Amino acid sequence: MNTILYIGIGLVIGFVLSYILKGVLDKKRAGSIINSAFKKADEILSKAKNEAKSIISIAEKEGESIKKEKILQAKEKFLELKEKHEEHILEREKKISDLEKKAKEKESLLAMELAQVKKKEDELAQKEQFVEEKIAVLDKKQEEVRKTHQKQLEILEKIAGYSAEEAKNELVESLKEDAKAEAMKYIQETMEEAKMAAQKEAKKIVISTIQRIGTEEAIENTVTTFHLESDEIKGRIIGREGRNIRAIEAATGVEIIVDDTPESILLSGFDPIRREIARLSLHKLVTDGRIHPARIEEVVKKTEKQLDEEIIEIGKRTIIDLGIHSLHPELVKAVGRMKYRSSYGQNLLQHSREVAKICSIMAAELGLNPKIAKRAGLLHDIGKVPTEDTEMPHALLGMQWAERYGESPDVVNAIGAHHDEIEMTSLYAPIVQVADAISGARPGARRQILESYLKRLKELENIAFEFPGVQKAYAIQAGRELRVIVKSEEVDDETAKQLSFEITQKIQTEMTYPGQVKVTVIRETRAVNIAK
Repeated sequence: MNTILYIGIGLVIGFVLSYILKGVLDKKRAGSIINSAFKKADEILSKAKNEAKSIISIAEKEGESIKKEKILQAKEKFLELKEKHEEHILEREKKISDLEKKAKEKESLLAMELAQVKKKEDELAQKEQFVEEKIAVLDKKQEEVRKTHQKQLEILEKIAGYSAEEAKNELVESLKEDAKAEAMKYIQETMEEAKMAAQKEAKKIVISTIQRIGTEEAIENTVTTFHLESDEIKGRIIGREGRNIRAIEAATGVEIIVDDTPESILLSGFDPIRREIARLSLHKLVTDGRIHPARIEEVVKKTEKQLDEEIIEIGKRTIIDLGIHSLHPELVKAVGRMKYRSSYGQNLLQHSREVAKICSIMAAELGLNPKIAKRAGLLHDIGKVPTEDTEMPHALLGMQWAERYGESPDVVNAIGAHHDEIEMTSLYAPIVQVADAISGARPGARRQILESYLKRLKELENIAFEFPGVQKAYAIQAGRELRVIVKSEEVDDETAKQLSFEITQKIQTEMTYPGQVKVTVIRETRAVNIAK
């Protein structure tokens, strides 16, 4: 590289010098200068050649040394790779030998297991052959036994005069009767044990519940008596040609009966709320003294509004007294309306309050939530105070109202199931049902029509007469006990127990009655002799 540079520089210098000298000096002088320049260039060229040769020689030596070094490195790398390859081959050979060793061990184990299996197969074959021989012997003996049994049966049939089928049927019937008697005995014993186990706790809960509530007897009729200061007011109430009394009846929907009873008139109607509106309206009209059709309509409207407000106030006061919260306003109004309704002569609001208190106490005794039970007890009969006529049972109607106005599923189910219209799905439902029965069965709480009462007693006695062996039947203690006298020659002691149980079940399934009915079966044996 340096040589070529020197040559180029020399040529450039020569050309420059020749160009300069060409114009300045003459031709002779220029020639001498050019010759000297060429000489100088030859010297520089020879010098550059020598340097190039030396550089090439040095480069050849260095390349030879590098070549030898690279060859040595390659040999070392080859030896290293060869050593690693040999190690890998040795490792694989070792693994292969281990696998071969394990395979040989497994082959030996399998051979031993096969030998054992073959031995067991031989033993099983011997046992099967032995069993087959035994079965053949047993079959032979069984056939001999069957033949012997058949001969014995034929002999017994000849002796007893019964065929095997007849004897079998007689034995089955006898066993049926024995089994039935034993089953009834077991049922009676089980029921007695259950009653003895539960009687003490049940008495405690029911008695403490009844003792802890205050009861008031309220009897509502379909007729309300309105007292007057004098009989002269009767004429003013009737009005000219009866216009006033017709206006009152049209506005209130209640029939007004004016008879010879001194200083009183009768307000007749099935709706207690309408009777109350008529009573309050008459009181205002008589007190004011102005009695005419226009005034009657005005007073009745004001009275209806006033009674609606009073119903709401009664409902609020009731839920506050019972400690019930967050009740929908429509349900509060329904509770207030219950004051003016009656059920079998028992005031509905008072009955519902009693049931709520009984439910609360029973739920607390049983470890349940008394607030939910009290809520269900208060609302269980709200279906009896509908705002419009309906043919739906009051339990289902009350359940719909409770569900519509956001009551809990336990309360809804207890309302709908307290007369078994739907299935009970919570423990609060039977509590409400029992509390309702306790409140209704309290002596004096309800009035019953004489005809329906006598009819129920007659039905009790008729049910007893449906069973064979019954001689007499008496319904006593207001239909709460049925005493049945049976014929001693037809009914034994065990059958008497069974008869008592069956009569009880039939009464439960076929009759509707408050409280409970005790069935007593009496069997009497008499020995009579006459001394002459």
